[in-house]
Amino acid sequence: MDKHIVFYDAECPLCRTVKFVLKKLDSRNAIYWYPVQEVRESIKERVDHHKNMLDEIYMYTNDKKVLTGYAAVRRILSVLPATQPIAVLLYLPFAKNFGDPVYRYISTHRYQWFGRVPYQRAGIGEGDRMGK
Repeated sequence: MDKHIVFYDAECPLCRTVKFVLKKLDSRNAIYWYPVQEVRESIKERVDHHKNMLDEIYMYTNDKKVLTGYAAVRRILSVLPATQPIAVLLYLPFAKNFGDPVYRYISTHRYQWFGRVPYQRAGIGEGDRMGK
């Protein structure tokens, strides 16, 4: 696998906006964005045993590691050349001490702040699809 896969909540306006911006910055096309709403139930059940996929962002890295939440955000930012300077700051030893709680706070309140929109599956030729 060449690309990282990021599972995001396509019903979350904040998540969709972040995905849109980061996708524009992905000049190397290194990340494939996949809506959690399209993940098969059998996979969700296995993953949800540890954490609910709708509660935080998931990343399956190209070296077959699963990252969630703040760790996933740091890795995503480190993959994109335009955001690498920010990522460097997020990898400083003390950054995780405030990064995890800030991420969890935003994740927990995102629907209150930004609402929720219905997810509609993209048609052929729209959005991301594996292999493209």
